[in-house]
Amino acid sequence: MRTGARAVGVPLRKSLLTRLLAASLLIAGCALSATAWLAVQTTSSVIREQSGQALTDDVAVYQTLMDYAATHPRWDGVDRTVRQLAARTHRRITLRDLQSPGGRLIADSSPGAAGPHSAQALAVVDPLQTDPALIRDTRADRIYPKALGPFRLTPAEHRQLVLMAKKGVDCVREKLQLPIAVALVDVPGGRPRVQVSGSSDYQLKASLVCRLYQLDDPTPTESTALAHLNTLISGCLRRQGLRTVKLGLDFTPTPPPEDGAIGTATQNCIDTSRREQLAPYVAPVARVYVSRSSGSAAVWRFDFSAANAARIVGVTALVLVVTTAVTAAVGLRMVRPLRALTDAVRRPGQTHVPLPVAADDEIGRLTRAFNDLSAYRERMEEQRKAMVSDIAHELRTPLTTIRGWLEATQDGVLSAEDEVTASLLEETLLLQHIVDDLQVLAASDAGTLELHLEYVEAGTILEHAATAYGGHAQSAGVALEVCAKDDVWVFADPLRLRQIVGNLVSNALRHTPAGGTVSLRSRRKGKTVLIEVADTGSGIAPDDLPRVFDRFWRAERSRSRRTGGSGLGLAIVRQLVEAHEGEVTVTSTLGAGTVFTLQLPT
Repeated sequence: MRTGARAVGVPLRKSLLTRLLAASLLIAGCALSATAWLAVQTTSSVIREQSGQALTDDVAVYQTLMDYAATHPRWDGVDRTVRQLAARTHRRITLRDLQSPGGRLIADSSPGAAGPHSAQALAVVDPLQTDPALIRDTRADRIYPKALGPFRLTPAEHRQLVLMAKKGVDCVREKLQLPIAVALVDVPGGRPRVQVSGSSDYQLKASLVCRLYQLDDPTPTESTALAHLNTLISGCLRRQGLRTVKLGLDFTPTPPPEDGAIGTATQNCIDTSRREQLAPYVAPVARVYVSRSSGSAAVWRFDFSAANAARIVGVTALVLVVTTAVTAAVGLRMVRPLRALTDAVRRPGQTHVPLPVAADDEIGRLTRAFNDLSAYRERMEEQRKAMVSDIAHELRTPLTTIRGWLEATQDGVLSAEDEVTASLLEETLLLQHIVDDLQVLAASDAGTLELHLEYVEAGTILEHAATAYGGHAQSAGVALEVCAKDDVWVFADPLRLRQIVGNLVSNALRHTPAGGTVSLRSRRKGKTVLIEVADTGSGIAPDDLPRVFDRFWRAERSRSRRTGGSGLGLAIVRQLVEAHEGEVTVTSTLGAGTVFTLQLPT
């Protein structure tokens, strides 16, 4: 009759694939919704704060006020400029004097507005100390380029220079006719300059032919200011005992200052003298504050058109479709090996066929573990069958002997003499020994083996084993030696440890021919105790070494039970040693002997 459960499909609502899809769709929907809401609420403010607009406004405010301070000796009339900046940047701008006690208010773009006058100090407005963080390409002396002071050209001088520059441009274009570009530009100081592109040779030719170098000659105003500046510099250098230098219109000293400390001191004199000369022509040092204007819009928002809204909906739908497809593909790949595992479990009586491992993931590892478990179960089943057969074989011989003796006695062939009784007792003891060994193994397998641990001296255990098996060794013509180190203690069950050593000695005596030796040794190694049982017997083949601790296994299957043992002694040794949290190993050489080593905790 066919047995087994009928395959029942998992309800769709409980399917792993359904739950995986539902979870993925829920996560994707929540993530998209949250992202869209966050984008709508915060995009405008993030763009305004992080796109550089705020920095651009700060630079514009600072540069405009620096322009004003560089061209005006006082702040009178700056209110209009401050209001224009506030309207353009949507900021409230406040300017305070740093040189007056308490910071006198110079200008405020919203003087009647409630709240504090400033939320953030932007910078110090000082044309003689430019902030390089706000003004790019600031010169080393940090003097604002538009702070001209006494070097400022008069209108007549400016017109004359412009006229000369235009003539120079016409000269370059008409007379030279070179493949170069020429243009009239203004430098920050207000002087016109003819800019000639091309190689240095072209520029030099244009300067000489069209006398462009004359544009670099100082005007009367600039000559007067330059003479005054050189006087200030000379006085500073003389006071420090330094060599005198002169500045040209480009403020480059001649001769150039030396390197090192002398050159630094010379440059400091130049910079100090320039600031001293310009100070009466620039506005006093002030600090500018900026804050959000109370009259500007506090919150910025995006207005999405129908097209933009359609794009958002379309992208959201596309993401959901892709997420669903990917999740379905992944889910099917996950469910397929699980179904194969389920089918294999529903066929317990059939021969196990290893399932393919598709990937090294959790399911792949589960499949591999299932294959190992199935293979282990098959091995255990084979061992169980072999064990039952071996047990039946081991019990049949003494039972047959006992039955034969009893039947012979019952039929009157034999009398109940001492010889018969002794033979029956011997066979009964053999049966009892096999049953006891099986009971030890069963208790160890079930985890119910009890140990009564205490500290015992290893040498005492070895001497006891030597005494117990001394007669057997003498009758077999085998020397039994004990070599135990003094004061070697082990934490173990004394009775079980005697059983372990006894089984090893019995096994060694069975496989050692007359004239051989069985040695019992003990010593300490680190935190463990080593007990060795060595013989000079026939040895074990290398291929058989891994099986010496298997139950009912004999190196020579032809040996009888009386000469070869029951095949349980070494299996019991391994079980008892592992119960003591120790380890037993064996090394052997054919024809030379075998050494069993116990490693037990102290």
